Amino acid sequence: MGMWNEFKTFALRGNALDLAVGVVIGGAFTAIVNALVNDIILPPFGAALGGVKFSQLTLPLGGSAALPYGLFIQAIVNFAAIAFGLFIIVQVINHLFRKRETPPPAAPPKKSDELIVLEQIRDSLAGR
Repeated sequence: MGMWNEFKTFALRGNALDLAVGVVIGGAFTAIVNALVNDIILPPFGAALGGVKFSQLTLPLGGSAALPYGLFIQAIVNFAAIAFGLFIIVQVINHLFRKRETPPPAAPPKKSDELIVLEQIRDSLAGR
């Protein structure tokens, strides 16, 4: 029973829950980026290159073996899109939660004439 309690303590700790939420959101974000790259970004590039479909680009190695380098190109574009998207998200979050710079402290109020005279009296009495 002790191991079960330790697991519950670990699993319900705030950091573990935050990580789990991050993984789920990251998976969803990856699916969105994959759709963006595969369905929106790469087709115009392929059309501009003469109707090339990146997923079908292969380098024949002899016989029926082939190296699908088009999938590697898609993976690079996916990575760049995900990295850029995360960069933008982090920039927005940093901007939203950036601590507002505290204004410089206000200048102390000007001493009244009465206060100046009282300080002079105090100083002269302390000097005796």
